[in-house]
Amino acid sequence: MTSNIITLSVKPRGKPIKGLPEEIEIAQGGSSAELYQALSSKSRFPLHRLRITKGIDGSYILNSKDITIDHTGLREQSVIYVKDLGPQIVWRTAFIIEYIGPLLIHPLVYFLRPYIYNTNEPPSELQTLSLILITVHFLKRELETLFVHRFSLATMPIFNIFKNSFHYWALAGVNIAYWIYAPSSPAARPSNPAITYPAVALYITSQACSFSTHLTLRNLRSPGSTKRGIPTGFGFGLVTCPNYLFETLAWVAIWLVTWSLSTGVLLLTAVVQMALWAKKKEIKYRKDFPGKYRKKRYSMIPGLF
Repeated sequence: MTSNIITLSVKPRGKPIKGLPEEIEIAQGGSSAELYQALSSKSRFPLHRLRITKGIDGSYILNSKDITIDHTGLREQSVIYVKDLGPQIVWRTAFIIEYIGPLLIHPLVYFLRPYIYNTNEPPSELQTLSLILITVHFLKRELETLFVHRFSLATMPIFNIFKNSFHYWALAGVNIAYWIYAPSSPAARPSNPAITYPAVALYITSQACSFSTHLTLRNLRSPGSTKRGIPTGFGFGLVTCPNYLFETLAWVAIWLVTWSLSTGVLLLTAVVQMALWAKKKEIKYRKDFPGKYRKKRYSMIPGLF
């Protein structure tokens, strides 16, 4: 691999970045992460607010220790564009904020039932079970965020946290909690063991399978690396994103316990969003690993999509 020093022409894209140099020297054998770091140091601008694209075709240059400058196709006097992505937030922090909403809201509404609904009726078995299932679900997500997940990108735009939090705090939190813990909720009725027991079994199985797929995805990437791999093993031979499949099944189980329209709305919204993500992931696998990746007919739910 060549380690020649080349000079790149640097141009801003969009809002000007004060201190951004017009040119920068970099070793062809160096990594794209070194290019990001050099531009950040010279401009004294936060590293994770920078996005670099190639002038020749506008393709994105990933901030990675595993990608060399030579591999990106940049050569002497190649033009690169540098964009300010705006204020950023760490992905792990964003996930923690998103999931903490329903994790706090559900117990709060459950234990404040007498004051919220002006009732002295104790919660039903199904309402208590709903609280347990939903709380465990989001507690699992928080723990996976802290100890399992490895992220390909370090940060996301800080404004996205408000959009994402609406889904979790409003739809999964307030909207579901208010309706399922109400005295008039379908979950306030006596449970039907023929439905409840299979639903709980489906929930436990789905959560265990979900955890297994998350471990598989974690092991594809070593700590600090952004290098991608092809996931294999349990579930991945069936669909592109079995983690989304098991997430869907877990919420189907919760819906069968709560029998609430609000839970159904969240389930439908989540399925549509995950289906879009899964389709994009399938396309990306085919693009990044031509000849190596075994194409899937279904990206998320076998027989459907």
